[in-house]
Amino acid sequence: MDNDKKTIRISDLAKDDRPRERMQAEGVQALTNGELLAILLNSGSQEDSAIDLANKLLTDLGGFSGIHREDLSRLMEFKGIGLAKAARIKAAVEVGYRLSKEGEEPAIFVKTPEDIVDLVGFEMKGLNQEQLWVLLLNSRNRFLGKERLYKGSQDATTVRVAEIFKDAVRKNVYAIALVHNHPSGNPGESPEDVNLTRAVIEAGKILDIRLIDHIIIAANSYGSIRRNHPDLWA
Repeated sequence: MDNDKKTIRISDLAKDDRPRERMQAEGVQALTNGELLAILLNSGSQEDSAIDLANKLLTDLGGFSGIHREDLSRLMEFKGIGLAKAARIKAAVEVGYRLSKEGEEPAIFVKTPEDIVDLVGFEMKGLNQEQLWVLLLNSRNRFLGKERLYKGSQDATTVRVAEIFKDAVRKNVYAIALVHNHPSGNPGESPEDVNLTRAVIEAGKILDIRLIDHIIIAANSYGSIRRNHPDLWA
């Protein structure tokens, strides 16, 4: 009976096929991507071993880079992966991504709309939901980091200006830039986008944190509210 089936665990595999034992004997570099992922999974499903499930995940999602792009719910669509496993996988992949960013990186300066598009445009073009990001800058407009603020159904009328400045105030930055994407492909700003920009500029004057621009990223183009509405900065 199906109810009598047990989840296939790594310990159920032959000893020579267990990735943890192979790691101990041969080193982590000897493991395949599927074996590394299987260690995180620890167990598979009733039909697949941990290694089989790991390879299925890598194949269907396009490797570790594909897993990095997907959210938890997508991983949980695979039989044998619940919230705990999905979270463990996402955390491990994110650690790898952040590790790849460590070390001495050349300084990035943001002075024009094109600089902002070069910095985050490629990543934002790939998003299938609208998001609002805040770029953090120092007094020389050097890029210090970014904060993903809103995602999904939020629009400019529901964005809280206080939230936009929260990280900037905490990190004592000199300036910020706003960037949001239009998955529809239209880079034109809405009246709400312009009103939000105006509110952020005014709040920034009080906080002594200036807004350098508000960029809208579309699939093949972009728009700059500062270029389109220079009077807001007058």
